Amino acid sequence: MKFDYVRIQGRELASNTQYAKGIFSMCWQLVQNDVMEEEDADLFREIDSWFAEVLPFPPQCNAQEPVVCFFKTENADLMMKMIHPAMWLLQRYNHPFYVVYTNDPGEIVYEDEYQVAVKVPEVVVEELQESWSTCGVDHD
Repeated sequence: MKFDYVRIQGRELASNTQYAKGIFSMCWQLVQNDVMEEEDADLFREIDSWFAEVLPFPPQCNAQEPVVCFFKTENADLMMKMIHPAMWLLQRYNHPFYVVYTNDPGEIVYEDEYQVAVKVPEVVVEELQESWSTCGVDHD
């Protein structure tokens, strides 16, 4: 199956979006909390600077609107090559993350050659369905 979008995200939620933090937020947190050694922090700063120069910053992000960004897989080769060292840094510091591929990132509010920004979806909490192992079992 071919996927249209990819995002590197963590387990923790960002306070402004209540959505999984992205790779830049996770790495900056490690830098700001003095978790990374200085050489590794410098490496991440170089990665971040490259992306700041090459990748347009969605205006919704500047306005701190509740959006999240995904790379477009059709143009993601260079982006993934350049983000790979940041993924290595997360692994080095035992910070869990996921590489999430999707064809439905949500409502797109910004798009450029390399990425989309989507509105953060409303969080829906549903009751758990009865487990298949307990279906039809009398609990009395």
